[in-house]
Amino acid sequence: MRARIFAEENRKWWTLGAVAFGLFMIMLDNTVVFVALSSIQSDLHISQSELEWVVNGYALTFAVLMLTGGKLADLLGRRRIFIVGLTIFTLSSLACGLATSAAILIGARVVQGAGSALMNPATLSIITATFPPRQRGMAIGIWVGVSAMALAIGPLVGGVLTEQINWSWIFFINVPVGIAGVIVARLVIDESRDESEEQRLDLPGLISSGVGLFALTYGLIEANNYGWTSTRIMGSFIVAVVALAIFVLLELHQRVPMLDLTLFKNPTFAGANTVMLLVALAMFGVFFFNSLYLATILGYSPIQTGATFLPMTVLIVFVAPLAGKFSDKIGSRWLMGAGLVLLSGSLLSFSRLGIDSSFWDILPGLLLGGVGMSLAMTPTTAAAMGSVPVNKAGIGSAVLNSMRQVGGSLGIALMGAIVASSINVKPPSPEYRVQFINGYQNALHVAAAIAIVGAIVAVATVRKVRHPETQPVLEGA
Repeated sequence: MRARIFAEENRKWWTLGAVAFGLFMIMLDNTVVFVALSSIQSDLHISQSELEWVVNGYALTFAVLMLTGGKLADLLGRRRIFIVGLTIFTLSSLACGLATSAAILIGARVVQGAGSALMNPATLSIITATFPPRQRGMAIGIWVGVSAMALAIGPLVGGVLTEQINWSWIFFINVPVGIAGVIVARLVIDESRDESEEQRLDLPGLISSGVGLFALTYGLIEANNYGWTSTRIMGSFIVAVVALAIFVLLELHQRVPMLDLTLFKNPTFAGANTVMLLVALAMFGVFFFNSLYLATILGYSPIQTGATFLPMTVLIVFVAPLAGKFSDKIGSRWLMGAGLVLLSGSLLSFSRLGIDSSFWDILPGLLLGGVGMSLAMTPTTAAAMGSVPVNKAGIGSAVLNSMRQVGGSLGIALMGAIVASSINVKPPSPEYRVQFINGYQNALHVAAAIAIVGAIVAVATVRKVRHPETQPVLEGA
């Protein structure tokens, strides 16, 4: 019966649908919680600091364990780790929805981040192991489209659920989707793994990278709260530098390293990962502060704020797969460059917004951003994954996603610092809106310059990767 339902020629598309299930949940959780924070604070009577950790606990764990998740996927089996991560994520989502205190909610969010870190690298490595090179770009384009759609509609979904039902349903909604995802993944995904003769878990590498990434991410997120030159933040950065330096030294001398640093000898892999870092650096802070601008300056409701991003979402959903298809034919280099130039134009368009701007003033930036994100993200992902051997797809995916997470954290911190430097009054003051706009515009100019740097890096480093049409070794499903 299973063979008749899932014919071999269609099986890879069922596989793509299964991993898209899990990916949608991961990405949705990155943004869906923001519009529910005030309701959570009021309902659970938690402090501002505790509220921040509801968001940061998930983000930190996600970033710290990403490399571990990629290595485990290659080592123990990509389908197995995907299903384990999805199960952890689903159960912790239920715990989040049932939480009655800050400690329970923060703890459940940390576990959620661990589940995401196992799932995320596995989704991309499963695609790389399942699709032949000639179709891989289109499949990755769909992967990027699902990711971007979830990120973009998160505020809208969160606003609707919070206003119409209860904040806990932003977590409960993950439960039926997660259960369906586990069942479908078990049915349609073939197991694959790194079949190298010698395999072992690199515990020193895991510990040093975990400490380094945790310290770096913590410092970037908390810098605006404690000050960039405070003892706490400077200490975090020093720990990050020391731990990551130890990690690099360990990986250079380990017989079977967690991260094969020789991957970075490939200029396309190194360039694509640098571009991913710069895209996230330029855009993640914009998403955060655009939402803040719409709510604080223009007075939009949570639902209105989420709906405003729909034009960008729709464009990404439709253009990302096309960008992947074109990258299969012509390569990623010039598509990435063009996409980043369009993103720079989008950021400059947003920088012209003011206190009395309307939706029609916002729309050009959304349209440019939708096309630019599609042209930048999909070919960047295709270039990075196309430049690594299939048996290293898990760790390649983990590196790429770690670049995005770290770049996103840095982007929010950088834009936050620029915006904060222009504000010296509290929100009730009539001067607050003017000062916020000044800082917001300055931050957007910096982000636009970062996007142009990304375009230069893409054109200078990325080349079309050609692989023979070989299929990976798969275990019986």
